[in-house]
Amino acid sequence: MPTTDELAAEIAALRARVERAEAALAIHALKARYAQLVDERYARGRVASDEIVAARAEAIAALFTEDGVWDGGAQLGIARGRAEIAARMRVPTLVFSWHFFVKPQIDVLSPDRARARWDILSPCTTADGAPSWMVGFEDDEYARVGGEWLHRAMKLTPVFMAPHATGWTRILR
Repeated sequence: MPTTDELAAEIAALRARVERAEAALAIHALKARYAQLVDERYARGRVASDEIVAARAEAIAALFTEDGVWDGGAQLGIARGRAEIAARMRVPTLVFSWHFFVKPQIDVLSPDRARARWDILSPCTTADGAPSWMVGFEDDEYARVGGEWLHRAMKLTPVFMAPHATGWTRILR
């Protein structure tokens, strides 16, 4: 028969596991919301209206901490803070995208900090109208602020961007 102290320790350990699992699920939902909002800047194969793009840009920025960093790499640039992130999201570089974030590797570091790596597959249409496949990964840092998980930093690392018609075989050789 376990002692009261042993039961209390077991309950504390179970509580910590549940909190980590709930944090991972909340982060998963945050990333899904981010993808949804980024993709809603496009409608029927073209950039949505200025009003829709601006509203989505503000909503995307709200998914980051006040001092959050959105790092799209050399081609897409870096935005620091919600105002810069919103401004960057108001200027789509594509005319269509659909983000699939897969293989999440979420590591809850503490009750208020986490990090993750997500693989990304995104069928998209470039500004010149070429249907393409973008593949890469994103490394994220998260902070829980006021009980809500937000992106603290997000860094995109593209692996390749391949025209849909010719595929990626030449790129990987």
